[in-house]
Amino acid sequence: MIAYLSGTLLEKNLKDVVLLVGGVGYKVFLPLSQFSKLGNVGETVNLRIHTLVKEDAIALYGFLDAQSQLLFEQLIQVSGIGPKLALAMLSGIESSALMSALRSGDHLSLTRIPGIGAKTAARLVLELKDKLSGIDFVPKSQAGSTLHDLRSAMLNLGYKPQLIDQAIQSVESLATDGYPLDKLIKEALKRAG
Repeated sequence: MIAYLSGTLLEKNLKDVVLLVGGVGYKVFLPLSQFSKLGNVGETVNLRIHTLVKEDAIALYGFLDAQSQLLFEQLIQVSGIGPKLALAMLSGIESSALMSALRSGDHLSLTRIPGIGAKTAARLVLELKDKLSGIDFVPKSQAGSTLHDLRSAMLNLGYKPQLIDQAIQSVESLATDGYPLDKLIKEALKRAG
């Protein structure tokens, strides 16, 4: 099962991207909210992957952060919510706002998402409220501070800014997951080559 891809962005469409990894192009479906954060064609992209295997196809769903991936995986476990609707939900509302709406039982915010009616919103809240209540994520500001410290450490070690940017992009999701700075530095240096 594919869990993570790092490669060159070959194509960028409205619903999917093609990522070139080791000479192989992988078609990966993404929420619209993630497209603006991807970068441009030709740049290196790192995606967390959820692999979905069906009788007639294997589909890859990509995410830039752990929170979006976790929400997607929780959403598709709810009866009546398939991967397309889960992507539409993540496209229609930010991950943090969606998680907040599910935790607090905010049916109104959920029904504003295209494709989600009152019954589906109620089912989502009923099935996911307790599952998501114990999950906490590192706030973006704290992850940003850690990444700033990582950049400073790599500059002090003499790495070039372009290489630092690539290394930081490759470990950004780890910072969001709460990795400590020392482990981030080791991982970034390993990925920098």
